[in-house]
Amino acid sequence: MVALPGGVNGKILRRALPDQFKANWMVKLDIMSDPICPWCYIGKAQLDRALEKNLNHPFEIEWHPFQLNPDMPAEGMDRRAYLEGKFGGKEGAVKAYMPVGEHAKAAGLDLNLEGITRTPNTLDAHRLIHWGGIEGRQTAIVSSLFRAYFQEGRDIGNREVLADIADACGMDASVVMRLMHSDADVDEIRNRDAAAREMGVTSVPTFIVDRKHAVPGAQSAELWTKVIEELGQQA
Repeated sequence: MVALPGGVNGKILRRALPDQFKANWMVKLDIMSDPICPWCYIGKAQLDRALEKNLNHPFEIEWHPFQLNPDMPAEGMDRRAYLEGKFGGKEGAVKAYMPVGEHAKAAGLDLNLEGITRTPNTLDAHRLIHWGGIEGRQTAIVSSLFRAYFQEGRDIGNREVLADIADACGMDASVVMRLMHSDADVDEIRNRDAAAREMGVTSVPTFIVDRKHAVPGAQSAELWTKVIEELGQQA
């Protein structure tokens, strides 16, 4: 473990991020995430609160794929069946999600967990995030995916839903749909997911500061503010 700015206890990655993760502008903040992970949504909300209060923050943010359920059927599965299978029944699922609601509320999020009917395979959602990054719309896409899934109960494994999200974020929905019906960047996403695991990432969200220090979990806005302040002092 290492001490990061703001008193965060992070861990050194097994090896440095490969070239596709690197940037030369300011301080890189790489985020491994899955759009069906509630803690990823909570972690983003807390980070956003810190960034809104510190508009001169040094971070250049890039989102990276990490599938919680890489073996999920392409069509997804019933949400209740998935949760009860994962957590050992209804009571286990309810107990597991109790902290989610509490932390979401603290982060200013109003989740509609009852509105979620399916757990999707997120491969296509990660492809959309990747394409959004190429067009400079990555964070907007990530935000829209979280909102669509956790607040609107939309199936973000459905390609028409993904094309609609792309359109709302200023991307060409027809191009996105055409790409979705091909194998474009499927290997790219799977390889980047595998690379993250090889570097030592085991859960999401995982935030990687300056390409070296991994900070797992949904951190508070206050902690990120301290990190930003101390990075500013080191500049």
